[in-house]
Amino acid sequence: MSASRYDCIVVGAGHNGLTCAAYLARAGRRVLVLEAAERPGGAAATREFAPGYRVSSCAHLLHLMPAWLLEELGLARHGLRMAAERMPTIALSPTGALRIPLDPDSAAQNLGDTDAHALHEYEARMRRLARALRPLLEAVPPRLGSRAWRDRLTLLGLAAKLRLLGRADLRELLRIAGMCVQDLLDEHFESPLLKGALAFDAVLGTNLGPRSPGSVFTLLYRLAAAGGAPASLAQPVGGLGALTEALARAANGAGAELRLGAPVARVIVSEDSAAGVVLESGERLEADCVVSSADPTTTFLRLLGAEHLDAGFVRRVTHLRTEGMTAKLHLALGRMPQFTALAGAVPTGRLVLAPSPGAVERAFNDAKYGKFSAAPLLEIIVPTAVDPGLAPAGQHVLSAVVQYAPYRVAGGWEGQREQFLDTILQTLEAHAPGLRESVRAAELLTPEDIEAEFRISGGNWHHAELALDQFFMVRPVPGAAQYRAPLKGLFLCGA
Repeated sequence: MSASRYDCIVVGAGHNGLTCAAYLARAGRRVLVLEAAERPGGAAATREFAPGYRVSSCAHLLHLMPAWLLEELGLARHGLRMAAERMPTIALSPTGALRIPLDPDSAAQNLGDTDAHALHEYEARMRRLARALRPLLEAVPPRLGSRAWRDRLTLLGLAAKLRLLGRADLRELLRIAGMCVQDLLDEHFESPLLKGALAFDAVLGTNLGPRSPGSVFTLLYRLAAAGGAPASLAQPVGGLGALTEALARAANGAGAELRLGAPVARVIVSEDSAAGVVLESGERLEADCVVSSADPTTTFLRLLGAEHLDAGFVRRVTHLRTEGMTAKLHLALGRMPQFTALAGAVPTGRLVLAPSPGAVERAFNDAKYGKFSAAPLLEIIVPTAVDPGLAPAGQHVLSAVVQYAPYRVAGGWEGQREQFLDTILQTLEAHAPGLRESVRAAELLTPEDIEAEFRISGGNWHHAELALDQFFMVRPVPGAAQYRAPLKGLFLCGA
C-alpha cells in the first residue's frame, strides 16, 4: 500500500467528520481526515476574535451529542471538561425572567400555577414523543418503498416504538406533527414570555415562524436529537473547540491521520466509483471510499460534479433549500453584563430574548421580504461567567445567536452590516442597560460570512433547511438519505 492510499478519506474535521473518522479507525480502517482550515473544529472551533478574547465561533453550546457517545469515545480522557452542565434556559423580558425547566421553589413567582402545571405536563408528553422518534436518528433511515428486509425491519421497529406510546400519545403525535407551534402553545399556556421562549426553540436556525405549518415537527426533531432530555445544555471548558480537539485526539488515538490546511478540490472517480480526492494543491490521494462532512451542495455539485450524477438527482440537489437565516454575534466586554430581569444575578444559563410568539412572528415577517429583523430574537450566553479563561482578567465575552438574518438581504450585507449590529446592540441595551458602553470589540457573522469562513453553502449550519420535506427519510434529498451517494464509494456524514 502506498503512503498516499487509504481505506477511507474523510473530508472535513468538524465534529461530525471527526466522530466518523474515530469510529472508522476503531474498526481497523486506515483513515485520513482532510481539513481546509488550520485548526480542526469547523463551525464548532474556538478562536480569538479580538486580542485576548476567545469564543466558540459558530455553535456555542453542547446540546445534541448523546452522553453515550462522549463516554464511548473517551472524550474525558482526551481532555474534555465541562465548565457548566444542565444549563437552564432563562427567558427574559425587560422586566421579568422565567427559568425553564422551572425551579420548583420559584415557579409560582415566575409563572401562574395553571401554566406551571401545564408546562410540566407539556414537557413530559413532548419528551415521550421525542423519545419515540429517536430511533430514526440512531439508525440508517429506511428507504421509502423499499422491499429490502433491513428497511422493513427499521420501519417495523419505528412502528413498534410509536405503538408503545399508547393510544393517547400516538393520537396526539399524529394530530400535532404538522401543526404550527403557535397553535399548540396557545392550547396549553397563557404566559406570552413562556410561549415566546418555546416558540423560539421551534424555529431557531430555520426559515420558519411560529405560524408556519410543520414548526411543531422541528421542535420534536430538536428534542429527539437531544434524546428527549429535559435539560441537556453544556458549555465545555475552552469553548466548543475543546470538544472538537478532544474528538481529534480520539480519532488520532484510534489511528486516524489528520491533515490541516488541506482543502479538497474534487473527488476522484474511477470506474464509476469514488477513488480518492485531489487537493487544491494538486496532490492526489487515493482511497477505497470517501466520506464527506461537507454540506450536500458542496459535496455533490462542487467536489464530485454534476457530470457524475443523473439529471434528476442534480435537479433535486440544486433545489435543496440551504440558505441560512441565523447570524452570530461576539462581543468583547469590559465588565460583566447586568441584565435587569436577573436582578444582579450572574448570567450562567442560556438567555433567550423572545418575549412572545407574536414578537417571534413579527421578526420572521421582516426576513420573508429580504430584511433583517427590526427586533431580532437572541440566544445569549456569557461564556466567561463559568469559564473566565476565555477573556483577560476581569473582562468578559458575550456570544449570541441572532434570528432572523436572511442569507440574501436587500442591499447586500456589506451595506447593512453596521445597521444590523446597531439594531442588535439596541436590543441588548434594552435588557442590560450600560452594556453598549462596555463593548471593547464586536464581530458579527452573517450567513454570508458563515458560508465564506466555514465553507457551508448558504451559511446554514444545518447544511439544509429543517422542514418536513427535508427530514429523516428524505434528508437531504431522495437518493442520498441513507448516507450513501448515488456514486459507489461516496458517503455523507455531515449535518
